[in-house]
Amino acid sequence: MPDLELQFRAMTAEDIPAGLRLCRLSRWNQSQRDWELFLTLSPAGCRVAVKADQVVGTVTTVSYQNCVSWIGMVLVDPAERLQGIGTQLLNEALNVLKDQPLVGLDATPAGREVYLKLGFTDECSLSRMETVVDGIATDENNPARPMTEADFAQVCDLDRKVFGADRSRMLEWMFAGASELAWVLPREGNIVGYALGRHGFNFEHLGPVVAEDVQTAKQLVSECLAEQAGKPFIIDAAHHEPEWLRWLESVGFKQQRPFIRMFRGEARRPGTPEKQFAILGPEFG
Repeated sequence: MPDLELQFRAMTAEDIPAGLRLCRLSRWNQSQRDWELFLTLSPAGCRVAVKADQVVGTVTTVSYQNCVSWIGMVLVDPAERLQGIGTQLLNEALNVLKDQPLVGLDATPAGREVYLKLGFTDECSLSRMETVVDGIATDENNPARPMTEADFAQVCDLDRKVFGADRSRMLEWMFAGASELAWVLPREGNIVGYALGRHGFNFEHLGPVVAEDVQTAKQLVSECLAEQAGKPFIIDAAHHEPEWLRWLESVGFKQQRPFIRMFRGEARRPGTPEKQFAILGPEFG
């Protein structure tokens, strides 16, 4: 007889189909390539909940230079919800990251109540916004241009200053998977903003968008989306600049759902988050 007791163990590559099954049940956007990256970046840091030999829940962790770590992909089979599995998975992740100085996640309003009890505090609000690209106007004087491999060192340097830790492996993975969504904006020989994106099951996902100011962010997104007519997109936009949100709405984005970025730990939040106009995604930070 199969063991009906809930068990937790490390995630392996063999669990990716189960992770994809849970994504589809919850209408999440991740692909097999995303799951493969979780295991590449954190081969011992992701967990599954197993019941009757079936994966019924997942959680992932990523650590960036032992400076800031991230929890994502807290997924539970709809048939197994309201049994505390999600909380147990979260505790599994926190145990993995127990020696890390700062742990972050992006919470839904409902999940926020659970995370507050575990010592997380709010940093900022985010909005997941969606659109089907339709006729975004471009400006022939827009200095944004497609990213090239020659730009990559500057892009990673800018990202490190804004995010607060090195995530160059993640950015390389994004550029390799969707180079057509990769744009930069140079100014006086320096890159002052960039945008990257990735392909998903339901949507193209635009982000991160890192820029010196809101005008640079708008120019990057305008040029990127001008090439993508007819495609569905999401962007997880930060609320630092009201003008940024108003502009996204003006070009057709509508809010799908809110998130709250939260952190736990005594370390100071690194980087300059006000220059990250769109995050990479709730699962990656």
